[in-house]
Amino acid sequence: MPVETATENLTPQEREQRGEQLKRDGIVIRTYDLWKTYIMGDQEIHAVSGVDVQIKRGEYVAIMGPSGSGKSTLMNLIGCLDTPTKGLYYLNGKLASDMEDDELARIRNKEIGFIFQTFNLLARASALQNVELPLIYAGIASSERSNRAREALRSVDLEQRMYHKPNELSGGQRQRVAIARALVNRPSILLADEPTGALDTHTGDEIMTLFARLHEQGNTIVLVTHEQDIAMHADRIIHIRDGKVERDEQVRSPALPLP
Repeated sequence: MPVETATENLTPQEREQRGEQLKRDGIVIRTYDLWKTYIMGDQEIHAVSGVDVQIKRGEYVAIMGPSGSGKSTLMNLIGCLDTPTKGLYYLNGKLASDMEDDELARIRNKEIGFIFQTFNLLARASALQNVELPLIYAGIASSERSNRAREALRSVDLEQRMYHKPNELSGGQRQRVAIARALVNRPSILLADEPTGALDTHTGDEIMTLFARLHEQGNTIVLVTHEQDIAMHADRIIHIRDGKVERDEQVRSPALPLP
């Protein structure tokens, strides 16, 4: 194993120093020899097997692989929805792989904006109230919550629908609400899991155009998909197969980050 991926013998101080250096270098996501193993009877299933991934601030990266490749497990690890069996995971300089559940919940709310295929909106709440939810969990005052939620809805061209409930919105509009909710806490990364999977082709294209605009504005986007045409919207594609990085390819020159 290369020296840079060795994790077992680092002291707590060395782990902290590594995180500080990663943050100085503008690296938002860094995994070192990351594993996730499940015990199924007398078998060990290695869903993620020694993955080393690095994503810099302002990048637009797709994680792509077929069903069962391990991409969803890797997404759950990157999104702090699950913890690795072994290895290190740094998110914006913080060692997420060593955190307890309460700490993981806080870092999820602060550092990650989630966008899911099924939108996950509260049916009885307006678009504005749905977007405010992460700010409520973060303890933000009511007046600031409203202003920031309106600003997020404005950024996805949906301010005029802020008082509509999900059943009064089209699929594309509901996904825009979900994107606004992901943006409202000004996270380090936007993590999108099959964001066009529940949409028709035309609406999916509109959502991908919105992602391109958000990236141009300086957002770091990690897109998880099994569709080649969706992955090709990113600047870089990390191909996952059998729990490992099969290849990591640059598909276009990355845009310069905004000052």
